[in-house]
Amino acid sequence: MLQVGQPAPAFTLPDASMEMMSLSSYRGKKNVVLYFYPKDGTPGCTIQAIDFSDRENEFEKLETVVFGVSRDDVLSHAAFRDEHGLTVQLLADTEAEVCQLYDVLVTKDTKPCLRRSTFIIDKKGTIRHILGEVSPRNHADEVLKAVKQLNGHAN
Repeated sequence: MLQVGQPAPAFTLPDASMEMMSLSSYRGKKNVVLYFYPKDGTPGCTIQAIDFSDRENEFEKLETVVFGVSRDDVLSHAAFRDEHGLTVQLLADTEAEVCQLYDVLVTKDTKPCLRRSTFIIDKKGTIRHILGEVSPRNHADEVLKAVKQLNGHAN
């Protein structure tokens, strides 16, 4: 079980444009918001992705990049992105390797699924906040507030 203060587990995953994204490439440069969500196109996941996309400029001003991770493949991510005009980067963890590293896999009705969770990682690669069992509505605002505190900004 990951805890605040631990180094964030390193990984490399493809995004919706089939570009490889490595967490380590942001070390020393940007904070990272890593949010795990169950499935492309479902109502809660759509709300969450749109809210993060709508706040992209605010996160950028705070030197923070946001990644959504699910077990959907890159084609599903591309369709989801294009259908809703998303700007948040979506990462495909089809083998659930990163989901296991971050301990967000749960079993529901005998099927594995993702627990909606968010990790805020500072520029040093340290986990600074873990938000588990989050509600998609207003979640982006909650995360933005935590990133502002991380960066020493007033709310």
